[in-house]
Amino acid sequence: MPQAGELWLADIPFTSGVASKLRPVLVLWEDAADVVVAAVTKATPRSLTDVPLEDWQQEGLVAHSTVRLSRLDCLEQVLLRRQLGRVSQGDAQRIKTVWAQHVQLRF
Repeated sequence: MPQAGELWLADIPFTSGVASKLRPVLVLWEDAADVVVAAVTKATPRSLTDVPLEDWQQEGLVAHSTVRLSRLDCLEQVLLRRQLGRVSQGDAQRIKTVWAQHVQLRF
């Protein structure tokens, strides 16, 4: 059962629904049989809502990684294939700070 703060390898379906790709994600919260996740990428930060992970190796990732809080998905839990690890307390605090300061409704 996935929990907030865990990093997972997820089977992310393409918009077309024709195929999918395994991608790392950060579980933000559970919602019944679904989870809300943020994309994790090897790309360097490009906006205020991108949070570089300082402890990426101990968190189970294979390369320097960035949590992209502007790229959220709601996935069925069955799409989560394998737990990679859990964000460190330091990285978790940085993610929470960026969320509080920069993620907001814009309507």
